[in-house]
Amino acid sequence: MTTEKKKKNLVVPIILGVLLVIGIIFGITEWNYYSKHVDTDDAQIDGDISPVVARVGGYVKDINFEENTHVTADQVLVKLDDNDYKVKLEQAESGQKGASAGVGVAQSQIVATQANTGTAKANVDAAKSNVEAANVKLNLAQKDYNRYENLVKDGSITQQAFDQAKASKESAEAARQSALAAYRAAQDQYNAAVKQVGTTQSQLAVSSNVISQRQSDIDFAKLQLSYTDIKAPATGIVSKKNVQKGQLVQAGQSLFSIVNDGSIYVTANFKETQLEKIKEGSKVEIEVDAYPDEKIEGEVYNFSPITGAKGSLLPPDNATGNFVKVVQRVPVKIKIHPSKELLAKLRPGMSVKASVSTK
Repeated sequence: MTTEKKKKNLVVPIILGVLLVIGIIFGITEWNYYSKHVDTDDAQIDGDISPVVARVGGYVKDINFEENTHVTADQVLVKLDDNDYKVKLEQAESGQKGASAGVGVAQSQIVATQANTGTAKANVDAAKSNVEAANVKLNLAQKDYNRYENLVKDGSITQQAFDQAKASKESAEAARQSALAAYRAAQDQYNAAVKQVGTTQSQLAVSSNVISQRQSDIDFAKLQLSYTDIKAPATGIVSKKNVQKGQLVQAGQSLFSIVNDGSIYVTANFKETQLEKIKEGSKVEIEVDAYPDEKIEGEVYNFSPITGAKGSLLPPDNATGNFVKVVQRVPVKIKIHPSKELLAKLRPGMSVKASVSTK
């Protein structure tokens, strides 16, 4: 009996000793781990999500994809009814043809007015020559008149000869006045023709500007027409489909989203008290809750400039009310390097555990 009591008395200390040794080993292991790592389970998979928005309104004619399927960049996913936009393009092209016709008319008018200017210039030159000829005749007639006037006084010539010289002088004066009047008229016609050329050139410039405007209308109409083909902005998987065939969509309406291929990363929300040991480039081990047996290697890429609470819809204002200090969390972006097979399985929003090596 004494031996059995002694054995019973030894069992408890042995069990306690074993538990103490296990606790010490566990404590040392945990201390060794956490002295070299910073962990958080407040983390999730993130990725670049491109919203696809209608740039013009219209009825949905065709849908060329299924939700949650893979698409490639620039693939036409939705086709809108484009009849209205084709009509607008035809109207713009007709407007340009009319403007081009106006330019042709203006160019023809310029040619005609330039020809008239040449004729008017020739008339000015001819009238100027006539004025010069009239001046010569008047000069000769004036000299004859002066000479005959002296001769008639002393009776060297008859009164009839003097009267003829006087008539010749007056006729030369009248001819000179007529030539001057013709010259002024020709000069006025020439100036009017030059002015008409300038006016027609201004009309041509206006018509050319109209053509440019009509070309802009055509370019805009073509651009609007091209928007009826709604294309994938990036290669990835379609999500949040919100469009049906026959539906009337408006410009600016969100139709679906695309999760871009190769854009998967992890956003881990570390406590502000943990950031001291975390540096850019620190190695990270990621464990995805959905695939706990798959380990993913990564590295710290950058830090958010604000805490999660500060970036929320209703950020806290510690200057009002009773202040209660709460440990804040800072989003940290982590680049990951999963295998292609695992990358195809990851989805933004999946929960993960991130362990940053600080050694």
